[in-house]
Amino acid sequence: MPRPRTLKITEIFSSLQGEGLRQGEPTHFIRLTGCNLRCAFCDTKYAWEGGEDLSLFDILEAIKKNHLRFPADWVCLTGGEPLLQDVGELVLKLKQEGFHVQVETNGQFYRRLYADWYTVSPKPEAYSYRPEYKKRAKEVKVILSRGLDIGVIKRLREEFPSKTPLLFQPVSNRKWSVDLGMRLLKEASRIELKNIRLSVQLHKIFHFR
Repeated sequence: MPRPRTLKITEIFSSLQGEGLRQGEPTHFIRLTGCNLRCAFCDTKYAWEGGEDLSLFDILEAIKKNHLRFPADWVCLTGGEPLLQDVGELVLKLKQEGFHVQVETNGQFYRRLYADWYTVSPKPEAYSYRPEYKKRAKEVKVILSRGLDIGVIKRLREEFPSKTPLLFQPVSNRKWSVDLGMRLLKEASRIELKNIRLSVQLHKIFHFR
């Protein structure tokens, strides 16, 4: 008898979305294990390794159990880098259960999914991503890390459709990173780059998970 499909999962929990355009919205989170980049500023380094092999049935049951006490229409696949694993069947099953699905990715991998929302966050130093995301990303999240300059912002703004927001996200809401964001926003404004805004990590302000 064939073994059931499994994914390596770091944690499953329910909370409010703390980042991006969906900020503050009730959401179930599935944090997948593993990352190909391992950025120094990452705030979920615990998801790089370890994890537990869970069947799709177990994952769905965990989400449905959480949903009973914390109703939320959205499920967010995050990491680590969730697209290192084949999440296609999981996304399909979540959709069949009536959930909307958000995928948070660094953009290095692309899988043809029935996802409703892609949050793409290209990372230094190349800030590269798969071309499919130019049309599919609902938002582009740019972490305000040291060394980020207006040249990178100008390139990303020109490559993505004008309707797709570029969100500047400070590193753990730190002052130096916020200051960098303010400076880059002023520079972007001077050269007439549009639809760029400063964001925050809401969960680190209100201290929810």
